Amino acid sequence: MSLNFIEEQTFENKFFSKNEFENGNYEICTFINCDFSNTNLSETRFIECEFYDCNLSSANVYNTGFQDVLFKDCKMLGIDFEKSSHFAFHIKVNNCQLNHASFYKMNLSKTVFKASKMEGVDFSESDLSLCVFDNCNLLNTSFFKSNLEKADFRTSINYTIDPENNRIKGAKFSLQSVEGLLSKYKIQIE
Repeated sequence: MSLNFIEEQTFENKFFSKNEFENGNYEICTFINCDFSNTNLSETRFIECEFYDCNLSSANVYNTGFQDVLFKDCKMLGIDFEKSSHFAFHIKVNNCQLNHASFYKMNLSKTVFKASKMEGVDFSESDLSLCVFDNCNLLNTSFFKSNLEKADFRTSINYTIDPENNRIKGAKFSLQSVEGLLSKYKIQIE
C-alpha cells in the first residue's frame, strides 16, 4: 500500500472528524481551523507542517510522525504522543490547550511550550532538558524521573516537581513559584 504524498498545500475549515482523513506524508502543509478530533492519524507523517486554530483532541497518533511541527491556538486534549513515532520528533506549542496529553519516555529536549494550558500532562521519564515552559499552566502535570536539566520554568505556574525524583541541575525557576519544588515537604513559604 503506497501512502499519498501531499506537499505545500493549505487545508482550511476541513472537518476531518466527519470525513475520512487521507493518511500519507504531508510536507510543508498548513492546516487552518480544521477539526481532527477523534480522527485516525496513524502512520501519517507531518514534516514542517503548521496547525492553526485546529482541534486535534483525542486524535489517534499511533506511529504518526511529527517532525518540526508547529501547533498554534490549537485544542489538543487527551493525545497520547507517546504512541507516535519518536523518529525526529520535534514540535512547537504556542497558545494551545494540551490538557491530559502523554509524552511518557519521550525525547523533548529543546522543545518550546509557550502560553499554553497543560493540565494533567504526563512527562514521566521524558527528556525535557533545555525545554522552555513560557507562561504555561502546569497544574497536575506529572514530572517523575524526568530530565529537566537546564529547562526554564521561570514564567510558568502550578507545577510540582520533586527534586529527589527528577534531574534538575541548571533548571531555572522563579522565586515566587519555588513552592512547586518544595510542596512534598509540607512547609510554609512566606
